[in-house]
Amino acid sequence: MRVPLLFLLLLLCLPAWAALATPLPDPMLATPYRQGVPVAAFLVSEKLDGVRGRWDGRALWTRGGAPITPPPAFTRGWPAEPMEGELWLGRGRFDEVSATVRRVQASPQDWRGIRFMVFDLPAHPGTFSERVARMRVLVDATANPSLAMIAQQRLHTADALDAELARVVAAGGEGLMLHRRDARYRPGRSDALLKYKPYQDAEAQVVAHLPGKGKYHGMLGAVLVRTPEGRSFRIGSGFSDAQRVSPPPPGSWVTYRYNGLTSTGLPRFARFMRLRDEPPPPDPGPPNFVPLDSAR
Repeated sequence: MRVPLLFLLLLLCLPAWAALATPLPDPMLATPYRQGVPVAAFLVSEKLDGVRGRWDGRALWTRGGAPITPPPAFTRGWPAEPMEGELWLGRGRFDEVSATVRRVQASPQDWRGIRFMVFDLPAHPGTFSERVARMRVLVDATANPSLAMIAQQRLHTADALDAELARVVAAGGEGLMLHRRDARYRPGRSDALLKYKPYQDAEAQVVAHLPGKGKYHGMLGAVLVRTPEGRSFRIGSGFSDAQRVSPPPPGSWVTYRYNGLTSTGLPRFARFMRLRDEPPPPDPGPPNFVPLDSAR
């Protein structure tokens, strides 16, 4: 019996096709830092205000799985090993990076200055300390300046951590990330990955625009938003005049900052931060508890 030529070609190409179809694991998500955490057991880095990207060895994706299409030169020479990082242009320049990432056919000029700041290797089987060592090897072996690595340091006390947070925030940064040195990569929310900021932040969906008064007459006064849990409240501060003229549209998702919760469980002093590129991923539930093996 003669085997169709097309079938033979498919068989020959199957290994490459299967490799391309292999998805990245779900991302590892952070939980808030809390007092009493053994700081010396973690490596600490700045939390960059960029767009999270995931490199599968061939292409870039957003955290939610949407393709990112930089010019070919941006990823030329990158390793075939999966990497996670932050597409970053500098402190306080999130909106510029976000606008560039959203463009389907952004020019090389649009991408100039953006770097992919690597912070983890989702397919690596080792501890975070071992993954950091591997990240350094990968970045050092890549001649393309678009690939860099977020600096990791070890701090020994909570006072040292607070001092570092104050330094980063004073320089215009958002906060810090703490990653357990002995922890392996685990998809979902984990207490081995912590974020430490001078405020809390969360996401909500815009439901409606509320008109402004006084100096904001004829402009946006506030947005009515709804949380993923179905709670509704208003956000009226944090918007620039340009954003009040052209506010986030109903149906879009925004990130807001707040300082604790009211007695009714709503965010206190909610303030607009930025428009999200995509809806937040479903909350995977309580964080994975990882026993503290050592403070190597």
